Amino acid sequence: MSGIKETHVSTTSENGSHKGAVADIAIISGSEGLAEAKLKEPVERFSGPAMLLYLCAFIGFFCSTCNGFDGSMFNALLTNNRFKSYYDVESTGAWAGIVTSMYQIGGVVALPFIGPACDTWGRRVGMMIGGALGCVGVIIQSTSPASNPVGQFMGGRFLLGFSVPLMTTAGPLYVIETAHPAHRGVITGLYNTFWFVGSILAAGVTRGSASLAGNTSWRVPVWLQMLFPALLLVLPICLPESPRWHYVRGKQSLAKKTLAKYHGRGNEDSIWVSMQLREYEEYLNMDGGDKRWWDYGALFKTRQARYRLACNCTVAIFCQWAGNGAVDYFIAGVLDSAGVTDSIMQMNINLGKSCMQLVFAVLGALCVDKLGRRPMLIGTFSAVSFVWAGAIGAVAAQNKTQSVAAGHAFIALVFLFNAVFAFGITPLQALYPVEVLSFEMRAKGMAFSNLALTSAMLINQFAYPIALKDIGWKLYIVFACWCPIQAFVVWMFIPETKNRTLEEIDDIFNAPNPRNASLVKKKLARDAAGNVVDVEKI
Repeated sequence: MSGIKETHVSTTSENGSHKGAVADIAIISGSEGLAEAKLKEPVERFSGPAMLLYLCAFIGFFCSTCNGFDGSMFNALLTNNRFKSYYDVESTGAWAGIVTSMYQIGGVVALPFIGPACDTWGRRVGMMIGGALGCVGVIIQSTSPASNPVGQFMGGRFLLGFSVPLMTTAGPLYVIETAHPAHRGVITGLYNTFWFVGSILAAGVTRGSASLAGNTSWRVPVWLQMLFPALLLVLPICLPESPRWHYVRGKQSLAKKTLAKYHGRGNEDSIWVSMQLREYEEYLNMDGGDKRWWDYGALFKTRQARYRLACNCTVAIFCQWAGNGAVDYFIAGVLDSAGVTDSIMQMNINLGKSCMQLVFAVLGALCVDKLGRRPMLIGTFSAVSFVWAGAIGAVAAQNKTQSVAAGHAFIALVFLFNAVFAFGITPLQALYPVEVLSFEMRAKGMAFSNLALTSAMLINQFAYPIALKDIGWKLYIVFACWCPIQAFVVWMFIPETKNRTLEEIDDIFNAPNPRNASLVKKKLARDAAGNVVDVEKI
């Protein structure tokens, strides 16, 4: 906890009443309950229960890895001439958009099933259902015959796309709901960094198999895509279920045991256990819409719920419209526009980009609780505006003069864009949209969020390859103009959520102005035992 401390002997209120002996005063933003718990019962980062909890989260991270593997694999396949010949597609243009977008179309069709899968049977089963469907999708697309290659490949990608929203909803829900409150930001921020683990593996495999004979050069990475869905089909059986899910399902004793084991180091009287159970009782709706698979009313019935959903969808969409969709899925077309046309060179650049992004994404995840969600979003969208402006100048010069130096400068600026984006946005893509939703609306809200996200990505998938083919580098002007608008919208409307438990975030949205309420700082006076004896807003 950050704060300014001043030593005192005692203090007296304005009306002369004695408040009690004060040991120190701290300035905090966020929850005084969380700050007090950190002081009275410090959390050991590498204790046995903490390491077990990290391992549970690590398995949940595989949901993100599945998505990252597909993004990088298909991106790299569009640089493989044998693959393009077999399916009669190009790196850019309408066909590339249609084949790619089948993944998102499958995701849209899956949306009504996300809430029931994750709410009715739990977060673990949601991951397992997604893993099973993902395995079937990989088998279908990998066995596409020469007589009907495009049709069956699209069918496999459709089913893969159907499975991914199940995994990418259940995964972050599981991670954020089981993580220790003191570590929720960092752990859930790390979830989305595993997108790049999948991306690196896919880029490495497609690069390594490029020299294989015939269609084997692209079938190997396509088959390997089954690895992480298969792990998610099996490993969640060994995981503890979300204590919040247990609690609202009437299994309060099991929720308490889970909290005691993983958050209280085996002590059911731990302050962390009692604090969370007290919040569960106060904030969780025992008869909410999450118990009824058909009931989506919780997403819209109150002003607070609508504000939450708007924050969720806004951040989810903005994180796809900063230009990253073009350089993630259509790097081949982006590099073509800069004069880099050699397929092996494009694969090398794609692999290097993914490795660099992983490093910066991990660094960003470690900073989410220190810097805050709002500063990272605003700062990143503002910074990439300038990066795109520089990239436009470089690629315009390269296209006009065929300058090798200008082409290299453009590639360097694309790397810089990805570094800034990975640091400031990647950790928040799974963290922020999930934590702004209350438990009752969390699974179905993420399904609705996936609809907004998939719609944004469908626009990317259809528009970007056509735009890259028809207007080339001028597409980047759109990104340079749009990113500052995104920064302004975040500054104006999006609340801060750091240093609060998931349940205490409710208090932000219950305020007349959630953004202002989230930015209030408090002066905390504590006695020698660490108990809060006075709270004052400043």
